[in-house]
Amino acid sequence: MSFRFRFFCVLATAAALLSSAAQSQTLSLKPFKDDLFAYPATLSSDTNGAYTVIDYREMRDINQRDEVPERRVRPQYTDTGVRKVQQDLLLKTDAGDVRHIAVGKIEGAGIIVLYLHGQGGSRKQGVDDFTFGGNFNRLKNLMAENGGLYLSPDFPDFGDTGAAQVAALIDHYAEQSPAAKIFVACGSMGGALCWKLAARKDTGGRLNGLLLLGSLWDESFFASPAFKRRVPVFFGQGSHDVVFPVATQEAFFRSILAKTKSYPTRFVRFETGTHGTPIRMTDWRGTLNWMLSKAP
Repeated sequence: MSFRFRFFCVLATAAALLSSAAQSQTLSLKPFKDDLFAYPATLSSDTNGAYTVIDYREMRDINQRDEVPERRVRPQYTDTGVRKVQQDLLLKTDAGDVRHIAVGKIEGAGIIVLYLHGQGGSRKQGVDDFTFGGNFNRLKNLMAENGGLYLSPDFPDFGDTGAAQVAALIDHYAEQSPAAKIFVACGSMGGALCWKLAARKDTGGRLNGLLLLGSLWDESFFASPAFKRRVPVFFGQGSHDVVFPVATQEAFFRSILAKTKSYPTRFVRFETGTHGTPIRMTDWRGTLNWMLSKAP
């Protein structure tokens, strides 16, 4: 083998590695029914677009979107073929057995998204194709079509035991997909787990984004490994949420920016929306692509 040929091979290999690295760093989710899931009109925004108020209307966004309001979305909003790559699994960990549903690549995924349900929920909520306007079905399809993995687990509580089990689940799948960016979405009381995961040395040093959907706040976030790594945080909140008042969550969002103005955080307020509105209305693709562009 000539020196020139060997040199060419080395250059080709290096170029391939650089190309692969660039692709992994600039992962962007491809569209899936974007026209149907696009946000309604923007009523106002500030902080260079980090804070946005969206025009939400129950008559349009529930009654016209669903065949049976809050029970079954119209067929055009879903594609149930994704069930072919959906599995109901049990992972045995030192923290306890973790039942969870996995959708997509359980090995070699480029992105991993977890959804942690609120009080009274279960792993089945996060994979229901027809409730919440079909928004979970869209998330499942986005992961399946983009080489990703979606996880919806059960957990025993919203305290340290629940956090330990979710952390063990993340650890397991992170080992199966070491290059994956990892995002955790928390609905309602599930947000307690989001903040606990951010505070842990293991998950706080591994997570790449947090999504709080109709959820709560936690001042301890400012001392967490996740905050120090500038992990992106997204807040979605209904203005008529009577469980977690929007004003308190907005104040917490602004306190993050007060700590460091350039911190990657966004707040979407759904005007007239209630407690479950962010789970129905959040634009998964737009939000995750923004997080991918800012992820540590």
